[in-house]
Amino acid sequence: MIIVCKPLVSEEKIDGLISLLNEQGIQTHKSTGLMSTVIGLVGDTSKVDIESLEALDITDKVRRVSEPYKLANRKFHNEPTVVDVNGAKIGGKYFSIIAGPCSVESEEQVVSCAKAIKAAGGTFLRGGAFKPRTSPYVFRGLKEKGLELLLIAKQETGLPIVTEIMSLEHMHLFDDVDVIQVGARNMQNFELLSELGKCGKPILLKRGLANTIEEWLMSAEYIMSGGNADVILCERGIRTFETATRNTLDISAVPVLRQITHLPIVIDPSHATGKSALIHPLCKASVAVGGDGLMIEVHPQPEKALCDGAQSITPQQFASIVDDVRALCNIENKIL
Repeated sequence: MIIVCKPLVSEEKIDGLISLLNEQGIQTHKSTGLMSTVIGLVGDTSKVDIESLEALDITDKVRRVSEPYKLANRKFHNEPTVVDVNGAKIGGKYFSIIAGPCSVESEEQVVSCAKAIKAAGGTFLRGGAFKPRTSPYVFRGLKEKGLELLLIAKQETGLPIVTEIMSLEHMHLFDDVDVIQVGARNMQNFELLSELGKCGKPILLKRGLANTIEEWLMSAEYIMSGGNADVILCERGIRTFETATRNTLDISAVPVLRQITHLPIVIDPSHATGKSALIHPLCKASVAVGGDGLMIEVHPQPEKALCDGAQSITPQQFASIVDDVRALCNIENKIL
């Protein structure tokens, strides 16, 4: 349920209503927009007297929200969420490009890659320190050492870093990470999501291999219900019967999400396709369809990459993509 307050209502009156609702055992979340304030009611609202709420002089309207995700719902928060990471913004009119190697392999590799990404116009550095791999016999990341190398690259370039967490046991290692990524395999690791709701850091939440949009948003709800509103959704392809690509990029998910949620939406064509030749056209399509950002795998020497070299592009190819994406952002009135 949501309560839309009338324009220019004082904060004192709004806080008074929130206190009244809290006394009735109802959890509330306040969202203040340019014109009005929306109060979201979370939990069992079956006993709430809608007519009494509508009769209040500060109330414009009261609506029941039928979808199970409340905090991620656009009905609760109509204006797009903008996640600000040390001045790098994503969401609303701001478009961001997150790029870097699938796995951190060495200081030289990640620092050179970070410098090339920044020079081309990338806004975040991504890199895998802890790597979830299907086979236990392949390279699974440098772990703590990988995080240290990412921080060195951050010091060299100033780029905020994005990297994946795999276990609650590693939380203390992510104190200096700017954006914590939840991978597709952990999208429904509800214990992990709940803890990330308390961490105070932006979370990039990837869609699961075979999860619906509603299930994805419910995972975002776990994070947001803990008090963390800075959630970024990432479409990275889903598993279908098609074998021409690694996964099937659900590009239609972007306009669908745009209608039902206020959260920023990033597209990852690298994991979706598994083929470097497909990255450039899908990056352009992602802007055209209304995405807020891209996540692209970049490696100085893809042919020598220890992980996912086939889907990685070179720094030169990345620079060409950024040029085209920036031109499209200008057309779509986005800021890159």
